[in-house]
Amino acid sequence: MADSINLSSAVRSNLNALQATSKMMTSVQEKLSTGKQVNSALDNPNSFFTAKGLENRANDLSSLLDDMGQSVQTLKAADKGIEAISDLVDAAKAKANQASQTSSQSERSQYASEYNELLTQIEDLAKDSGYKGKNLLGGTGNDLSVTFNEDGSSSLAISAVDFTDTTSSTGLSLSDLTEATSGTSTIALNTAATGNAALTGGNLLTDDAEFTAGDTLTFTDSNGTEIGSFEITDTTTVDDLEAAIDDIDGASADLSAGVLTTTSDFKLSISSDNAGFNSNAAVTTDGTDSSFATDSAIEDTLSDLKKAQDTLRSQASTFGTNLSIVQSRQDFTNSMINTLEEGAGKLTLADTNEEGANLLALQTQQSLASTSLSLAAQADQNVLRLF
Repeated sequence: MADSINLSSAVRSNLNALQATSKMMTSVQEKLSTGKQVNSALDNPNSFFTAKGLENRANDLSSLLDDMGQSVQTLKAADKGIEAISDLVDAAKAKANQASQTSSQSERSQYASEYNELLTQIEDLAKDSGYKGKNLLGGTGNDLSVTFNEDGSSSLAISAVDFTDTTSSTGLSLSDLTEATSGTSTIALNTAATGNAALTGGNLLTDDAEFTAGDTLTFTDSNGTEIGSFEITDTTTVDDLEAAIDDIDGASADLSAGVLTTTSDFKLSISSDNAGFNSNAAVTTDGTDSSFATDSAIEDTLSDLKKAQDTLRSQASTFGTNLSIVQSRQDFTNSMINTLEEGAGKLTLADTNEEGANLLALQTQQSLASTSLSLAAQADQNVLRLF
């Protein structure tokens, strides 16, 4: 057993006071360093565990808040996509209107081609409207679920739509147009005298028995619309006919070895008021017309575009409603987190002003206790001097 040191009553009393003060100073310093008056269950079990539960819930909601923020961005990306697609649908509508304002099958064919390119861009834009791998315009596999509380009992399911295929009946239902294909026709030009000597460009057209001075050639498209005419005179040459065909928008002619080949990017017919020509030499190119060939077809396309625009506006409204819900829950969750953290703080946070004053008082008390201990020790030493 270790030897014990006997202390006088005065010294022991002052030593105990100094130790108690030091212990209290350690506690106050911990509160000041952590900012909490309850740092463990030993300090206050009820407050500690209650605050811990509040903090855990706040942390769980904070994680959900991050997910809500990402969901908001996903919805915004889809909304921007719809906005841009709507602009492209308007551009497609403009192309259809332009086609209706011209009778030229060549121009209509060009507008049909440009229309199809716009549909391709709509599909590409829809494919590019995703955010972090989730595309609400991408169809199957892109539905979005937003959870609002810790146990998942409160959530919002947002269904994706498929605008990546404009022909889909569940999407925009915009069919690609048939684009015109070029075709050719030929007229064999021979001299009337021999029936087999090929005409050249400088020869008179009337050298061929099928053509007579005073005849009028008429050029028509597949709708029967006259797009040009050519009157034959005594001085009209083969070159003149070739030039007349070249003047037709989307058509051209070429003479080779007495054969006049007409090429057009739509179905082109050449007829004459000469019955003999019509029975022997009337020609029609074997090209095909575009889907914009008739006014009724253009009207059908405009009707489909209006329906597509209505679909876009309806979907934009749906996504807008979903966005408002998520943003409202986002604001609520943020407020709830603040409330939970504030409640936990009231249970555990220290009053730094009060604890600072306590530390100052304890430092003074410690100084006084040290002085008292020193005086008590000196008193004991004075007693020893008597011996």
